[in-house]
Amino acid sequence: MSSFQQSKAPEDSAAELFTPLPIKRLLFNSGMTALAFALTGLALIPLLSILWEILRRGMSSIRLNMFVKSVIDDGFGNAILGTLVMVGIASLLSIPLGVVTGIFLAEFGRGTKIVNFVRFVTMILTGVPSIIAGVFAYGVIVLSAKGFSAVAGGFALAVIMLPIIVLTTEETLKLIPNDQRLASAALGATRFQTIFRVIVPAAIPGITTGVLLAVARAAGETAPLLFTALFSLDWSQDLFSPTASMSVLIFNLYNDPSPERNRLIWTASIILLTLVVAINLSSRFLTQKRIKS
Repeated sequence: MSSFQQSKAPEDSAAELFTPLPIKRLLFNSGMTALAFALTGLALIPLLSILWEILRRGMSSIRLNMFVKSVIDDGFGNAILGTLVMVGIASLLSIPLGVVTGIFLAEFGRGTKIVNFVRFVTMILTGVPSIIAGVFAYGVIVLSAKGFSAVAGGFALAVIMLPIIVLTTEETLKLIPNDQRLASAALGATRFQTIFRVIVPAAIPGITTGVLLAVARAAGETAPLLFTALFSLDWSQDLFSPTASMSVLIFNLYNDPSPERNRLIWTASIILLTLVVAINLSSRFLTQKRIKS
């Protein structure tokens, strides 16, 4: 009898898979699904409202010659270039250092006191107001060089980007299954080869996401650039002279007494948003292409 019941058990289990759920569970599942969609739509309302308002107010003022003229000639060209240059400098300073630090925290120094200290300091830096980073860069770069510059602005943005990249890199590496490390070691790979040929390539999408978050935040910062790069109405001569940026331009347009120039806030906002989205999309495209290859 027991053997008969045991032989029947798998069939009973298979039958249960095709048994309809009770009405209460179906209603609960449908209700939770509807609630999730409703909350998602509610969360999208502010974002879509902001985008719609910016596009509605700013599209009519966009002219192609704005992209090649400086601010003094009613264009945004020098501000766009200045933003790209300073974000580029910040990326060169923060991305290599942030990724290497994240790898050290996740792979080389687990459980050590120095790792706990570095992680604690990094987490504190994520909560430091951006204006403090600007004051720090002002004291380190601007006062030493005795002048505002794109280099000082890039340094201030790098201070903001660094903790974001470090923490996202560490958390991404921790999500890689330990089986991959063991399999690599079983094939005779050293710890260094395992990390940089197996673990880091597998974590590239997550690391890229962290870098993009840092870049997006840096591109929209205003306060640090007021202390470091200041502003320039015309094209900057070099990296060691005052440099315009889109975020500071929007700030200046807001304070401009002229109604015509004040309305250009929306157009400048469109350009800044487009710039950030273009950087995000291009980076994701290159990352996905590398993963597929």
